[in-house]
Amino acid sequence: MQTYQLHHLDAVNWLRGLPTESVDLIITDPPYESLEKHRKEGTTTRLKRSKASSNNWFEIFPNSRFPELFSEIWRVLKRNSHFYLFCDPETMFIAKPIAEAAGFRFWKPLIWDKMKIGMGYHYRARYECILFFEKGKRKINNLSISDIISFPRIHKGYPAEKPVEVSEILIQQSSSVGDIVLDPFMGSGSVGVAATRERRRFWGNDIHIEALRLTESRLRLEGAMAEKTKTLATSKKQKKKQNNTNHDVLDK
Repeated sequence: MQTYQLHHLDAVNWLRGLPTESVDLIITDPPYESLEKHRKEGTTTRLKRSKASSNNWFEIFPNSRFPELFSEIWRVLKRNSHFYLFCDPETMFIAKPIAEAAGFRFWKPLIWDKMKIGMGYHYRARYECILFFEKGKRKINNLSISDIISFPRIHKGYPAEKPVEVSEILIQQSSSVGDIVLDPFMGSGSVGVAATRERRRFWGNDIHIEALRLTESRLRLEGAMAEKTKTLATSKKQKKKQNNTNHDVLDK
C-alpha cells in the first residue's frame, strides 16, 4: 500500500523542517505572482475574489520569495535528482536564474500543451511551461518522451488544477518505485495522486485547509494510507534534546 504525509504550513517553513537530502523528486506549481496581473485584466474571472488575493482558494506566492524557496528545495533534495516547476512564460524568466543561483542546473522548459486555447486579450494561451532542473547528475528513465506533453486542461476543478497524467510522466521519468515525491504547493493533490498510482510515497503541503481535505480524499480513493508523522514543534524539541544528550556525552 502507498503512503502519504500532508501538512498545513507556509511552504518555505515546511521545507525548513524537513531533513537535508531526504526527498527524491520535487514537482510543484506555486501560485505565481503574474496570476495577479491576469486576474486584474479579467482573464480568470471564474475565480472568486477575497481580501487576501484575487480568489478565495489561495494566496499569491511572491517572486521575492523564490530565493528562499529554491534554496530549501535544493537542500531537501537528494544528490542526483530532479526538480520540476510549473509556471507561465513570464515567471519562467524570473525563476530560472534564481534556481540556478541556488545550485540547480537548468536543462530546458517542457511544454504542457492544454490542447484547447484559454482566455486572453492577445494570443490566447494554450500551453504552460514546466521548468526542468537537475541537482547533481541524473538521467531520465525514457529518452523517447517528447518535451511537449499533451493532456487536456481540467475544467471546473480546483483553481489551476493540473491533469494527473502530466505529473505521472514526470514521476516516471525522474524517480523509482518507493521514492519520495514532494509538492510544497499541492493544491488539489494531482501530484500526490500521480505518485500513488506510480507506487511512490507522497509528501505534500498547502497553506489552505481546503487543499488538505481535497487531497486526502483523493489519495484515500486511490488506496493510499497516511504515514505517522511528528509535528514540526515536536521535531525541534527532540532535536534540542538530542543535542543536549550529545553535549553530556562529550562532557563525560
